[in-house]
Amino acid sequence: MIDVPRPRPPHLQRETTRHGKTVWYVRVDKRPRIRIRAKFGTPEFDAEYQGAISGQPRRARGSKADTLAWLIERYRETAAWTDLSPATRKYRESVFLQVLKSEADYPAAKVTQAAIMAGRQRRAAPAQARKFLDAMRGLFRWATKAGLIKTDPTVGVENPKRKKSDGFPPWTEDHVATYERRWPIGTRERVWLDVVLYTGLRRGDAVRLGRQHVQDAIATIKTEKSGFTVEVTLPILPVLETTLKAGPCGDLTFIVGESGRPLTKESFGNLFRDACREAGVPGSAHGVRKIAATRAANAGATVAQLEAIFGWQGGAMASLYTRAADRRRLAIEAMHKLGATHPS
Repeated sequence: MIDVPRPRPPHLQRETTRHGKTVWYVRVDKRPRIRIRAKFGTPEFDAEYQGAISGQPRRARGSKADTLAWLIERYRETAAWTDLSPATRKYRESVFLQVLKSEADYPAAKVTQAAIMAGRQRRAAPAQARKFLDAMRGLFRWATKAGLIKTDPTVGVENPKRKKSDGFPPWTEDHVATYERRWPIGTRERVWLDVVLYTGLRRGDAVRLGRQHVQDAIATIKTEKSGFTVEVTLPILPVLETTLKAGPCGDLTFIVGESGRPLTKESFGNLFRDACREAGVPGSAHGVRKIAATRAANAGATVAQLEAIFGWQGGAMASLYTRAADRRRLAIEAMHKLGATHPS
């Protein structure tokens, strides 16, 4: 007797992750996908499948239905969540943990615009307030589309205005020179600076960069912020190659700590800040990335070239630097013309 394969139930999708793991999702019409966590073929899998088909996903143990905790758990099971970059999921998760400390059992449908505005107001730092709003918008926009709530309470809630001092201060050429005097070639602190300065990578990518990414003096690496979907290609410039040859570097990563082992981006951020403080310059790897972009723009790099280097998309960020470079160039040219009109 021939064993006929059992047909796959409707709306069930199978995918294989980049780690080779099989995952299952239910997608009905245009509703967001819902991930099935149980093992395929088990009664638990069938129960989750039926719940997803009916629009009432199985309640996770320990959470009351229709509460904020329940809604966040459902959100974490969807592609709307898993498709986010690891960095975005990490900071949104930190926001959710703060919310759940006091409001886990609060009915999700009763969250109002006033409550969202109050949460924004409680976060004095503009960056923290924006992260709070970003996380809550992602949650409630998904929940509204999924039909789990009728009204999105984040609609109409604006981001706090950015202060002029908000963000990481860009480095100047004097800062670079001061840091180089304190940390000469042959120190790990110099490796830290030159990797960021001469690649323009964010710290999460800079700490992963190593010899395995380099072929024929060209480094290729997929960026963390894009969810490892955007690839940047970076020549290893002679000035950086000199620093890397002097080291100290690790076996898998150029940037290492005192033990010679790779660093997390958080540890690197803290150690680099300490090195900057000892050198007497602003303690931010992102500030170094800014001067790298400024140097490239001043040298005539186009928007497309800047996006290729720094992994940006959409043109907005790259245009900030090219406009500033163009204004500087035009001002210099105009002043020379003005000087030429002066009678000799």
